[in-house]
Amino acid sequence: MPRPTPKSVVEILRGLDLEASDEQCARLAAYLELLEKWNRKMNLVGPARWPEVLKRLVVDSIHLAAFLKDLDLPADPVTLDLGAGAGLPGIPLRMFWQAGQYWLVEVRQKRCGFMRTALGRLELPATHVFMGRAEDSPAHLEAEGYGHCADLILSKAFMPWRKLLDFAVPLLSAEGVLVILSNDPAPRDLPESWRLLGTVAYPVMGKNHHFWALSQSK
Repeated sequence: MPRPTPKSVVEILRGLDLEASDEQCARLAAYLELLEKWNRKMNLVGPARWPEVLKRLVVDSIHLAAFLKDLDLPADPVTLDLGAGAGLPGIPLRMFWQAGQYWLVEVRQKRCGFMRTALGRLELPATHVFMGRAEDSPAHLEAEGYGHCADLILSKAFMPWRKLLDFAVPLLSAEGVLVILSNDPAPRDLPESWRLLGTVAYPVMGKNHHFWALSQSK
């Protein structure tokens, strides 16, 4: 399998009706090459080859960037990406959406090592790794001088959504937004303490992926 290049990345994205700048494609190629290399040793993600990672996983990040731009967020939001793993969706997302301070939250040391290596190579602005439990994020944010809670929380398969809603409350500001990446549409039976701000669905390899944006009811 040839190594990823900006040209090969842009060709795949065009086939998916997605656009990216030269700089974004160069960063995506560097990230995909590093991920494929580390994946041979650590099994960071299921797909083994970089084109499949791009088509199945990275596309979420590109669609998510557009979704976040349409949300009513502060100009410089503090974001927690829970269970960041191999940096998906967060690292590719930061190539397309760079608002505020972004924390990749992951408890596993080797995955944190991968993400830090990737961030060191990619030089993404205001993007950090917090190695620790998600429930310890507020104390970490406060120690870093960003207040106690996040303006935005992202979750992809971190935990079942019903448990996540209760879990997110102490991590999220009163006006904050929780975005869930899911293979299913948003539920109709949300607890009364939460309201749905918006959803989007898009096709990935013959199946729909979904985003749900939620906030706490006032």
